[in-house]
Amino acid sequence: MKEKKIDRFFLIITYLLIIIGVAMFISASLGILNKNGETFYSVLFSQLVLGLGFGFLGMFIAFKIDYKFWRNYSFYIFLGSILLTAAVFIPFLGWSHQGAERWIQLGSLKFQPVEILKFGFVIYFAAWLSWAKNRVQDFKFGILPLFVLLAIIALILFNQPDTKSFILIAVTGICMLFISGASMKYISLLGIGSLIVLGSLIFVTPYLQERIKTFIDPSQDPQGASYQIQQSLIAIGSGGTFGRGYGQSIQKFGFLPEPQGDSIFAVAGEELGFVGSVAIIILYLLFLLRGLRIANNSPDLFSRLLVSGIVILIVTQSFMNIASITGVFPLTGVPLVFMSHGGTSLMVYLMALGIVFQISKYQNKNS
Repeated sequence: MKEKKIDRFFLIITYLLIIIGVAMFISASLGILNKNGETFYSVLFSQLVLGLGFGFLGMFIAFKIDYKFWRNYSFYIFLGSILLTAAVFIPFLGWSHQGAERWIQLGSLKFQPVEILKFGFVIYFAAWLSWAKNRVQDFKFGILPLFVLLAIIALILFNQPDTKSFILIAVTGICMLFISGASMKYISLLGIGSLIVLGSLIFVTPYLQERIKTFIDPSQDPQGASYQIQQSLIAIGSGGTFGRGYGQSIQKFGFLPEPQGDSIFAVAGEELGFVGSVAIIILYLLFLLRGLRIANNSPDLFSRLLVSGIVILIVTQSFMNIASITGVFPLTGVPLVFMSHGGTSLMVYLMALGIVFQISKYQNKNS
């Protein structure tokens, strides 16, 4: 193993996504300016100062820390993230919105601890799998630990409720298990079991049933459950090949719900058109491929799994957003990484990428 310079290609891809994300966020946020100027400036402050500013600070700090630090303290990081996420249920500390208890409020500051939980899970599971090594092929060292971790996480997230974050964590965990060399038989059984659990949850949860019905027939209830997908498809369709032009979206003004949030890809489609939308998707794909290349050339199993987990988590969340806004997947409400409003998410992911950049300085002798 030898130290080299940071992976510049991955750095360029990341900064392109961030630059495009900031530009689209500012444009999409104009949709709320004519409604409430105070909300507009609050949203900008949350995203650009708290999310981007503290995110870059966290990225710099994480870049300076040897990656082995995260393995040594992985259990405490995960335990802390679990307790912090469960703290949303504490009266006077948790903050609820539209029936969901997903935020912690400290004075005027609100944040979603589940974003920290995603990061904590990836760190701890990477540490566990790297410790187990070849034993991950055994049920009690591979599938069983993941099942226990997911059960603990489900107990908290399903009561918030936050199904989408659980799905993201579960998909990331299964991918990490596959990369570690676990038995495909057990992975398949876990995948089938997860689908059964998800199906059962949909069966007893009315709002999830609504989203499935909307996915199957987007034309039903256009002023109700199908409103967001209808307006998103109108925005994307009206963008045509090259788009209306940056800042020229019409749908963000009173039509798209949360244009600066999980509907931001629809704004991008309207302003940048088919060409711009495809370019964004290609950037995320390049981000995935280059990230996995860094993981493959990482110095040890822990660093390989850690980089893989971070990259897969970011790309899975991004494609879940894009797929749901384009009608390919049921609406999830997950933000588009680097672009959608979410100061906590942006800050945590930028910090996580600092770890990826730190690991990218090392390569195997044969790489």
